[in-house]
Amino acid sequence: MRPHVIFAVLKRNLMSYFSGVLGYLFIVVFVVAAAWSAFNAQFFTNNLANLDQLTASFPYLLLFIIPAVTMTAWADEKRQGTDELLFTLPASDFDILLGKFLSLVVVYTIALAFSMTQLGVLGYYADPDWGLLATTYFGYWLAGSALIAAGMFASVLTSSITVAFVLGSIICAVPVFVGTIGENMPRRVSQGRIEVGESFRDTLSSFCHELSLAERLREFAMGVVPLSGLVYFVSLIAFFLYLNLVFVGRRHWVKQTEGMSMAGHSGTRIVCLGITLVACNLLISKASEAVGMRFDMTAERLYTLSRTTTDLMGKIDKDAPITIQAFISPQVPREFVGHQTRLKGLLRQYDRMGGSAIEVRYVDVQPFSEEADEARHFGIEPNRSQTDRDGRIQVEDVFMGAVVSSPNDQVVIPFFEQGSSIEYELTRSIRTVAKKERLTVGILRTDAKVNGGFDMATFRSSPEWRVQQELKKQYIVKDVGADTKIEDKLDVLIAVLPSSLNKVQLDNLVEYTKAGHAVLILDDPLPLIDPRNSPSQPKPRQGGGMFGNQMPPEERAYKGTNEPLMKALGLIWKNNSIVWDNTKPHPQFADVLQPEYVFVTPQNGNPRAISSQSDVTSSLQEILTLFAGEIHQDDRSKLKFQALLETGGNSGINKWEDMLSPGMFGGMEFKQDASHNPDEKAHVLAAHVTGENDGSKVNAIFVADVDIISDALFNVVQNEMHGLRLDNVKFILNCVDVLAGDNSYVDLRKRRPQHRALTEIQRIKDEFGKLTQKERDEAEKSAKEAVEKLKTKLTTEVEKIEKDANLSPLEKAQRMEMARQRVQRELDVEEANIQRKKQEKLDQLKAREQRQNRYTEGNIRFLAVLFPPIPAILLAIILLSMRRAAEVRDIEEIRRLTNNR
Repeated sequence: MRPHVIFAVLKRNLMSYFSGVLGYLFIVVFVVAAAWSAFNAQFFTNNLANLDQLTASFPYLLLFIIPAVTMTAWADEKRQGTDELLFTLPASDFDILLGKFLSLVVVYTIALAFSMTQLGVLGYYADPDWGLLATTYFGYWLAGSALIAAGMFASVLTSSITVAFVLGSIICAVPVFVGTIGENMPRRVSQGRIEVGESFRDTLSSFCHELSLAERLREFAMGVVPLSGLVYFVSLIAFFLYLNLVFVGRRHWVKQTEGMSMAGHSGTRIVCLGITLVACNLLISKASEAVGMRFDMTAERLYTLSRTTTDLMGKIDKDAPITIQAFISPQVPREFVGHQTRLKGLLRQYDRMGGSAIEVRYVDVQPFSEEADEARHFGIEPNRSQTDRDGRIQVEDVFMGAVVSSPNDQVVIPFFEQGSSIEYELTRSIRTVAKKERLTVGILRTDAKVNGGFDMATFRSSPEWRVQQELKKQYIVKDVGADTKIEDKLDVLIAVLPSSLNKVQLDNLVEYTKAGHAVLILDDPLPLIDPRNSPSQPKPRQGGGMFGNQMPPEERAYKGTNEPLMKALGLIWKNNSIVWDNTKPHPQFADVLQPEYVFVTPQNGNPRAISSQSDVTSSLQEILTLFAGEIHQDDRSKLKFQALLETGGNSGINKWEDMLSPGMFGGMEFKQDASHNPDEKAHVLAAHVTGENDGSKVNAIFVADVDIISDALFNVVQNEMHGLRLDNVKFILNCVDVLAGDNSYVDLRKRRPQHRALTEIQRIKDEFGKLTQKERDEAEKSAKEAVEKLKTKLTTEVEKIEKDANLSPLEKAQRMEMARQRVQRELDVEEANIQRKKQEKLDQLKAREQRQNRYTEGNIRFLAVLFPPIPAILLAIILLSMRRAAEVRDIEEIRRLTNNR
């Protein structure tokens, strides 16, 4: 290998590529297409500062740009006849090949560099994870470089540029689409055709998945540089460069009359090299999973075991070893592949780093097998997941749970949810079973029925809440009653909906709280889990009386205001005040969710929305509350008040009666015309209260929302449904841990990607949204005033008739009835017209707001697509102008064309 020869070939081909307009045109098309893919409509819907949309389409984008760059590599040399001249130079075939390859890599690198203006757009409108973006672009570069070698191989096969482009696209499509081979095979084929067994199909799918370029690129887009990914791309480059070398060297082949021909020898070597590279990739992929051979470049170091975990492993008593039995389905739907890979990788790291103190047992679980029965024996049930196979929606059972046990204790993880941290689940379970005793959490019996039980109103058994199941993984959970003095030895008492208690029960809770015990209290002006339990309303009647009669409802203590409890905590909480917030951090739900669905996040314009001063909330990013209440400190209180959750300034409060009205067939219905005019205040939704008050010690957290831990939201959080990454479960668990004085898990729960939203775009939308909301409220107000005027007209006319002394009582009654009917008809017509005009106004405002949002997104997308090609165009103008000037300067005067000729 001679570097000066390689550099000479590189320079020659680089200058040749940029000598015409076509090369610049390909670069411009590439950067425009990349920007168009990166900033599509889904980018604004997701509201995240990353390049996920570009990553999804990048392999298909390479199918165009790479063949366009490489089609002239060899084909143009053959077409012009310069290939013979090139190979007569004092240089080896490999030197020439490497020089050409590096020149094309430089061209692709320049094109990729021009597309990096997208990073500037992201940096201007948000605060992205620059480490993640760096690995993403590094993955783009590796993927393009690998396919350049494949495109060059297509060019060496023909002397036609057009044919080289087509062949290049076909060859490059192999690593791009190889991952879909197993998935697209039929499950059963009959009538003489080959039958493909299910196990073979899944094995083939897994094998092809390992060789997929799109899958390898996805790893880099996660913010890591895996060794297996590096080896994969280097292997692709080596294989296709060898193919180039073989076909370039065909001119040296001689005919052989006996034995294997040169073509046969070369073909055998190619096959052997391909098999060797595939085997190496599979082995290295498995090895890298086992020992975690990857470079974690994310800002939060999400793919590196935390210090908490490594310290814990060093403290495990080797005389009481811990066993982890992992029950995992060998083949899972595409949606779970990444999660399964991370789980297996982390389990191997625990096994390797734990030494003799931790033993990991892997159990492959097939449906209806003995292993499946063993998993169910431990309480591990499959997750029935919908997946799309061959265009058909199918339901598959997925096992992905574990049993963590020691001589002291046992913890069962039924399923590793995609919304939960795998490291957190494993480390928490290990620490729990390593200790000889667990802390104890009590759940107070209330009408919320967190513990489950029989519902007398519906005559149905209700299951325990999922948050209680989550607590059982770490604590001993006890059912606690308040009919008598609470004397249970508890580390934390959780009281959900104490406004449903009677006087004796509430007084016992107050006495327990004033004794300085740690208490987590959750109450709600409108619990959506059961609106009948709204504290400002009478209790629902209970069934169970004789002959099916309903029993009279039990009275709420202090009319559901929690008065003595609030006094003990030094808080003011109104049981009929409901908080709302007009901020819409997730545009996809803007027209679906009411303002009472409050997303608590610093994106709402309040940097204190989630307190950074408390261990409970310092690591959290977004919490969803539903029809929550407001609390604030009583001015007379001497306790320390620390707000944990707050709304933004674009929020306000409505009364319970302003939100609901009696339904047509009983029950309650939500009003559609409730006003949402912001009061420009931040409303506190949760607070931590500590200190002494009138001789009583207090250590309590009050949360003005019960739905925050309901099963419905728990499922949304744990499964990351609709793309939401909420911290509701983490918030409640942090509350319990901090109250119990055990903060060891809080740091582990911090390990998640920071929610990096498009803050500047959201600010622009919110400002326009405030103006629209103001006009909407004015339209509502005008409609109400017009209706009131009509009602006043009716009242005035009736009073006039009543005061007319010339009319007899019978005449007064007749005229009053006639006046009522006439005015009522007018009122009905006018009210219908007013409501119609109001609805038209509201529809116009909504349409205007949507047009404004689309206009804002369109402008940003236009600028994001406009800027990337500008540097390439300027470079083309400068270089082509310089070349033209040089050509004119070097031509003799007598040879130049003049106007006189």
